[in-house]
Amino acid sequence: MKIRLLMLLVFLVMPSVVSAAGQDEPTIYVIKQGDTLWGLSERFIKDPNYWPNMWSKNGQITNPHFIYPGQKVRVFPDRLELVPVEAAVTPAVPAQKIAPATAAAVEAHQDVAAEKTYTLYGSEGFLAEKEFRPFGLVVGAQHDRIVTGVDDIVYTDIGGELNAKGGDKFSIYLKDTAVKHPLNNVEMGFKLVPLGALQLTDVEKKSSRAIITQSFREISPGAYLLPYKESRRREISLKETSTDLKGYIIESLSGTSVIAAGDVVYIDLGSSQGAAVGNLLYVVRDVMIDQRYVEGRIDSLPQEVLGALVILDAGKKTSTALVVKSIDSIYKGDRIVSQPK
Repeated sequence: MKIRLLMLLVFLVMPSVVSAAGQDEPTIYVIKQGDTLWGLSERFIKDPNYWPNMWSKNGQITNPHFIYPGQKVRVFPDRLELVPVEAAVTPAVPAQKIAPATAAAVEAHQDVAAEKTYTLYGSEGFLAEKEFRPFGLVVGAQHDRIVTGVDDIVYTDIGGELNAKGGDKFSIYLKDTAVKHPLNNVEMGFKLVPLGALQLTDVEKKSSRAIITQSFREISPGAYLLPYKESRRREISLKETSTDLKGYIIESLSGTSVIAAGDVVYIDLGSSQGAAVGNLLYVVRDVMIDQRYVEGRIDSLPQEVLGALVILDAGKKTSTALVVKSIDSIYKGDRIVSQPK
């Protein structure tokens, strides 16, 4: 089935809600500043998780990627339908003919719909690209321990020569496996997985003693140290892409081959290609043509849309992303685009 997707963000437009004349006709809502499909679904259908249904139930939309300011939505008791631009002209209706359900919508339209956000927890890790260098290393632990945790004493190669002082905090990362591009086997970098945090207590010229203040996983000598980045929840708002993006999923945080909604992945798009935090990208796959039936009249079929992801953190050439929708199984090597065909 050909699946049509709709972009979640819309921008500047003034609101208005009118009603069609017939008793069985739906309410017509005009999209305004701040509206999202998530917000509209919550407002009119009372189900904020309804919006993915619009991906596949609006095949008449010529451009599936965007909903534009001024576009109209048919509001039924149990569903929403985006009105095609060519059919969006609706005659004005006197206020007294507005149905009760529409009156409620008129009252509500002055409030901007809540913007859809995604939560970044700080444990997603990232791909360290080739030029990456850690600020320092955990070089040992008290009593020669191999595994350490919260309140344990460790030693680092960060000292006064690096302007370090007692009380300075650092985030601890595990240098995980090298990541190669699934298509050309080019090394893209290696995974850095957050382990916790430490605080320097005694600083020498080229080394220091520290105490582990936070631990997500076991910490061992050789762990990387970076300037402290608090691991806390923060919300990521969706942001429209500034350019046409095309790339691939190159790895997952878990390392598993089959990827689904809720999984963290790494992609081969970064700030140098125009990718930014909050960009929504679609996971697509080409549909193969059986030439026995088309007799050479068709060159290609519409792409199969497998799901969507949101960029949580953007590096120079790679980014960390969260899979927010999976219609089918997703794999490393699947393509990602900002505008599906």
